[in-house]
This record gives sequence, structure tokens and C-alpha cells, in this order.
Amino acid sequence: MIIRQAVFAGSSQHLKDRPSARLPEFAFIGRSNVGKSSLINCLCNNNKLAHTSATPGKTQLVNHFLINDSWYLVDLPGYGYAKIGKEAREKLASMIREYVLGSEEMVLLFVLLDSRHDLQKIDLEFLTMLGEEGVPFAIIYTKCDKSGTNALESQLARNNAGLLEFWEELPPVFRSSSKDGTGREEILDYIGSVLKTL
Repeated sequence: MIIRQAVFAGSSQHLKDRPSARLPEFAFIGRSNVGKSSLINCLCNNNKLAHTSATPGKTQLVNHFLINDSWYLVDLPGYGYAKIGKEAREKLASMIREYVLGSEEMVLLFVLLDSRHDLQKIDLEFLTMLGEEGVPFAIIYTKCDKSGTNALESQLARNNAGLLEFWEELPPVFRSSSKDGTGREEILDYIGSVLKTL
């Protein structure tokens, strides 16, 4: 798939406030500072589309981007650690849950995991919730350029083995790097193949 056009379509706290056009939605989520905004910018070939920050917790609304006038890429707040108070964290968690469980247009949720680290408790809790609720998801390992080949293979094998303790089979899994473009075509082609089935 080629992204010819990517336009910011609006931010919202609640489902009812989303952009009015009902189109297929592919959402992206991960722990704070996993590289989500950088990956979105890489996919859309636009470094200024999603706001990136060295400070975790930058995204605090549900952001819709209209792609090729035919589907939405949805940038969700990060789950877990962010430099905000407890009340604000709970508000974000509620916002995420309302969207993930309530959007009838969400076709697939991409869950981003940092390829350099072991799965965190909060990652497993979030993925388990998706499984229990029947939410379709895929996994994208980010920052795959940051490790040597052997270290990367070892870490991903360990993480995938950890996931298989909870699932009979893995969901679709992608490797990515917003720095060198690794995984960009594979992820976009997968979105394109899913759109063809709708």
C-alpha cells in the first residue's frame, strides 16, 4: 500500500466526538515512550504528523488521521507510565478502554512493544484484556535498529515465548524501525490486505 495522503482529522476524549465520517480504523498503542509517534510518522512519510517527544505521555487524546480519504490511522495515548498524576492516568486508561472496546469501526489494534526489553507486566495485562474481550490485534516490535542481530533475535524469541504461555498462537508480529524504515512496507501491506477483506 502507498500512503498518498495523510491528514490530521481531529482529537477526541470520547467516541461520540470522533470525526463524523465512519471509515475503517487501524489504531496504534503501546507503553509510553515506545516510539509510537515516530512509527506513525514513518508509516505516513511525514515527520510532523504525530507529535514526538522525549517525555513519556505526550499523547493524551485519541488522534485520528485520515489516510488516502479511505481509512483512519488512530493514535491512542500510551498505557502505563507517564509523568502525570493518578487522576489523569485513570482518565487516560478510561479513554483507551472506551475506544478499544467501543469503536465498531476499529478493524485492528497494533500493540507496540520495545524490542530491547522483556515484556512488562503492564504489557501482558493489556494484551490479556484484548484477548479476553476478543479485540483483534497485531504486535509491532519497535526500535529494532537499536540492537545487534543476535541480541535482537534472542530478545524477540524470549518475548514471543512469553506470549505463547498465554496464547496458543501468536498474532501477526512485525519488526520496525522508524529510523531506517524497517517494517514500513510490511505493516502497510498488511493493512492493505485487511482492508480488501472488509
